[in-house]
Amino acid sequence: MTAWRPARCRDLSGPARCATLFVLVLLLAAGCDTAGEARVDASRADPIVAVDTGRVEIHTATDTILVSVEIAETPEQTTAGLMQRDSMPPDEGMLFLFTEPRTTGFWMFRTRIPLDIAFLDPDGRIVEIRQMEPCPSPNPQFCEQYAPAVPYMAALEVNRGFFDERGVGIGDRVERQYGFDSLSP
Repeated sequence: MTAWRPARCRDLSGPARCATLFVLVLLLAAGCDTAGEARVDASRADPIVAVDTGRVEIHTATDTILVSVEIAETPEQTTAGLMQRDSMPPDEGMLFLFTEPRTTGFWMFRTRIPLDIAFLDPDGRIVEIRQMEPCPSPNPQFCEQYAPAVPYMAALEVNRGFFDERGVGIGDRVERQYGFDSLSP
């Protein structure tokens, strides 16, 4: 009885060489599965584009709320946003900073977690809050745009429900920590 060998191994010289190749292929396949799992876990925590981090304070009428943020300032960073994340810790978010007033909206293409977004004026005052749903479409043209009714200079994305749970609303102020008076980059 002949031992089973993959078809490609039949053309190689010597059964030992074929067995070694077969074992190597199996080990590589097993290693790829483990590496693939590690990449999935890392995409949950790490941005797909490098960003700086910091903290913001949200000042409400009754409270000051601290949020650790990733800071998106460049076109690449703002386009990537929170794409391909499976979750985000409860007191974290992403702060988008712009140099000119904007009226265009945000979309949720390749964003897997539902988010709240606060649009901010140049002084960091919240001018509008929207809830955003992940877009299931593989085509970004079919993703909803979430745009405020007024121009904005910055935006803060956090997990869905964050603002309601903490009593954050229109007119509250978001301020970068460590002496920054405005959110301007």
